Amino acid sequence: MTGALTFRPVTAETVSDFEKLFAAKGSPNWCWCMAWRATPAEIKDSKSPARREQILGRIADGVPVGLLAYDGAEPVAWVSVAPKSSFRNLGGTEDEDSVWSLTCMFVPRARRGAGLSARLIEAAADYARQYGARLLEAYPVDPASPSYRHMGFVAAFERLGFTPAGMAGSRRHVMHRSL
Repeated sequence: MTGALTFRPVTAETVSDFEKLFAAKGSPNWCWCMAWRATPAEIKDSKSPARREQILGRIADGVPVGLLAYDGAEPVAWVSVAPKSSFRNLGGTEDEDSVWSLTCMFVPRARRGAGLSARLIEAAADYARQYGARLLEAYPVDPASPSYRHMGFVAAFERLGFTPAGMAGSRRHVMHRSL
């Protein structure tokens, strides 16, 4: 990796890169980052092909879904960040006005350990701020958590200025960063 990452929102122009990254081994292509976005009607079909179509529909409609990290022209990581109102059942603050949520990160195994998560979190904060967010909310877990690890780890968010704001369920910590 060159170290000079760029970050681009997933849009109609970058959707093929999003699909390419999600085709990678170990990617969240079983979910397509729809677990927290799906409406009650969409939940009825939660298999991968339906989830893919659901997220692609949102992208085609111009709904913010997140950012891709690029090393040169190659998409190398993903962070799901969007207005909190576009998600369901996350927990955390009930005031969704000007609140954005960071719900998922994906870094392929071969690229882990190079600080990409911190860079994804910072890029997500910058992106949310650019669109008028006053607060970024995240839902990380402790390193020993058997689930929700794709949402990041508490210590990484603490290092980047997030503060505890409660729990969402028994594993997910709610953390805030004022923007």
